[in-house]
Amino acid sequence: RLLFEPQMIRVPAGRFIMGSSSSEIEQAKQGGFFRNWVSLDQPQHEVELSEYLISKYPITNREYQAFIRESAHTPPRGWDGDQYPSEKGDHPVVNVSWGDATAYCRWLRGKTKKLYTLPTEAEWEKAARVPFPLRIGELQMEEKVSLIWPWGDEPHEKNANVLETGIGDTTPVGQFSPQGDSSFGCADMAGNVWEWCYDWYDENVYKNRENGVQNPLGSETGKNRVLRGGSFDFDIWYARSDCRGRYPPNYLARNLGFRVAISLTKLESDSY
Repeated sequence: RLLFEPQMIRVPAGRFIMGSSSSEIEQAKQGGFFRNWVSLDQPQHEVELSEYLISKYPITNREYQAFIRESAHTPPRGWDGDQYPSEKGDHPVVNVSWGDATAYCRWLRGKTKKLYTLPTEAEWEKAARVPFPLRIGELQMEEKVSLIWPWGDEPHEKNANVLETGIGDTTPVGQFSPQGDSSFGCADMAGNVWEWCYDWYDENVYKNRENGVQNPLGSETGKNRVLRGGSFDFDIWYARSDCRGRYPPNYLARNLGFRVAISLTKLESDSY
């Protein structure tokens, strides 16, 4: 691994259950989760993914700086030229659009000759949850088939940088490790920053997958790109592993970053 490359985690091939159960949705409503978002995480369905790699952490300011210094790309808002804010080298880079994130992936691909992309939302969710090996037809749909947060089914604020934690800003990646890590060893998948995913957002995409799906890439077009993971200024119910967010691809915010993946199932034509 080259010095500027992110640390990657291997996620083996296999099935998992994606989306929210009805009992989880009721629990989220009681916790204060907005009702009009609830249906977007359903129905639960089986997804089969090929093996892939995903970065252990969100991309940091220090990692992104190498890209800025070697390219003509515009630095994020809040930087002084190619210099990130003081003492935030190991914090997630923020104020990056979906286009900025994919430009970083293209640069990293050129440097390494490895197929770096943004993770699909299915890849992101599997890495954040415990995979369940049974077929969906063998399950009672009200069963909890995957952990609600990377660490388990209870909303422990000590495990993530979310609104209830009271920090009010990004934190160094891995600050909530290992207690907040997923079973695969991925950190900061709950809280800290929302993370861009590869997919166009489609509120109906889950409804078309009730018989299962393999290596989904999302819709071919759309107005918004998928976000995952919650952030420091959203409550812990938005940091659920199956919670789906979305913003236009040119959106910038101080609570919005990304992590990367390596997968041979995505198009090599660089359609983004």
